Amino acid sequence: MENPENLSPEELKVKKEEMLQFYKESMPYLEAQLDYEKMLSEIDEMRLKRTQIQMAYAQMMAPPEDDGVPMPPEEAPKKKRTLKKETV
Repeated sequence: MENPENLSPEELKVKKEEMLQFYKESMPYLEAQLDYEKMLSEIDEMRLKRTQIQMAYAQMMAPPEDDGVPMPPEEAPKKKRTLKKETV
């Protein structure tokens, strides 16, 4: 590319017009890319929300975890005792 310092004012004006035209012609492509990126972002957000909902549901439906800490006797479930049966 030519050094702008070596251009005459008329040549510089022509270069600026060429750049402006290039950018104006590129706008539809950039707008399409922006729409594409926005849609990808929205899809990713929806996937994240769906995954979080599925994880919350799975945690709700899972039985409580036994963390290995013994319960106090008054909170422990009562076991029903049965008598031994004699066989004849």
